[in-house]
Amino acid sequence: MLFTELEFWAFFLVVMVAYVLLPHRGQNRMLLVASYVFYGAWDWRFLGLILLSTGIDYLVALRIRQESDDLRRRHWLMVSLAANLGMLAIFKYLGFFVDSFQELLGWAGYHPDPVMLAIVLPVGISFYTFQTLSYTIDVYRRELEPSRDFLDFALFVAFFPQLVAGPIERASNLLPNIQNPRVLSWEALRRGAVLCMTGLIKKVVIADGVAPSVDAIYSSPDPSRLDILFATWLFAIQIYCDFSGYTDIARGVAKMMGFHLMRNFAQPYFATDPQEFWRRWHISLSTWLRDYLYISLGGNRGGRWKTYRNLMATMVLGGLWHGAAWNFVLWGFYQGALLAGHRALAGRWGGPGRRPAGLGRLLWKGLAIAVFFQIVCYGWLLFRARSFEQITEFTGRLAGVLPAPAMLSMPVPPAASLLGIAVLFLWDAAIERRGDVQFYARWPMVVRAGLYAGMIYLLAFGATTATSAFIYFQF
Repeated sequence: MLFTELEFWAFFLVVMVAYVLLPHRGQNRMLLVASYVFYGAWDWRFLGLILLSTGIDYLVALRIRQESDDLRRRHWLMVSLAANLGMLAIFKYLGFFVDSFQELLGWAGYHPDPVMLAIVLPVGISFYTFQTLSYTIDVYRRELEPSRDFLDFALFVAFFPQLVAGPIERASNLLPNIQNPRVLSWEALRRGAVLCMTGLIKKVVIADGVAPSVDAIYSSPDPSRLDILFATWLFAIQIYCDFSGYTDIARGVAKMMGFHLMRNFAQPYFATDPQEFWRRWHISLSTWLRDYLYISLGGNRGGRWKTYRNLMATMVLGGLWHGAAWNFVLWGFYQGALLAGHRALAGRWGGPGRRPAGLGRLLWKGLAIAVFFQIVCYGWLLFRARSFEQITEFTGRLAGVLPAPAMLSMPVPPAASLLGIAVLFLWDAAIERRGDVQFYARWPMVVRAGLYAGMIYLLAFGATTATSAFIYFQF
């Protein structure tokens, strides 16, 4: 079930009716069943996998809590790490590493019989394994008490709004929301509905609207320099609207039921440097990588070069988390290099005393945003490209090293998509300027009614039958 399909909203309506009628414990049990139905609609065979992960981490956390010996506690943590990372390795990466090894042998002159692995990637596995891993690690670090109620913990793992593509919730945030009675209110219903509407506009009107233009250039045999440039700009918009659109809907659906999921995006394209970008983009993953990988590797302790090493290792593994392909590894390396380079130069360039004030400061920030957006977009080219050969070709054409046609041939996105992009820019700019995602809530009722009507019109105007699955479902 996709958030963009009527089937999901019919499912959610049934869930909400039952939710309103049931007491707190009944709500939790019903939501657990509904979450398994939701996940089973993708492929019922993988319900066993999510149940296995849930059961292992539930028991492991209890044993870690019971043990006083640090060595035994560490051994139990290793069980959780081996189980969760082992599932990821088998279902997500085994085929990739086998194929890569065979290619390496081919380059060395050996040509073994090809090994064909038809392993289906379980949807959402990267998200829920990281979510349960953070739970056992927090218990191991004595930062969290384990849940004694297996069904509550199972709901934490499988909660359907954020199960498939996040945000990757922490148990310290979501578990208390599950364990304690929730309050339903008209205000939460209104805010949740606006989030859902915003997410649908991002996905259906903008992301799905520009996708054919992007696909046309990234599958073209002979794109021009302008084609590559505009298609990559549009892909930056597509992936942001696609992923943040999912998160908005997930948060909106959860909010209507009294749950509070973390914010996963904070106007990332208003960032002026890579460190700020990763504070704004996919926040639940970037903070996960920081807290459980970067810090575990040593963080910024141990000197400058070890800090650079830890940054590079964290981002390369973060790139690999996105998908079993070498272009994701290259994208992670690129992001790590940006972070390491920024850290090396931060103390030399752009210190507070060297930046202009007043109008000059605004102009400087606008220029910094525009320049850094181009740097981010080249990263998206690495992310979107279908092969190393395409990366080399597109990079060479952009740099003017390789010949390319002069004319722009990219199909123009629909008018509704272009209007949606303009509206989204103004919306994000207002949030950025005011520092308040609810800036519109103080508007007069008549003005807000006009806003909601305009959102409904834009969604109806831009709705397309070519709706596709969310990009991050493949991760």
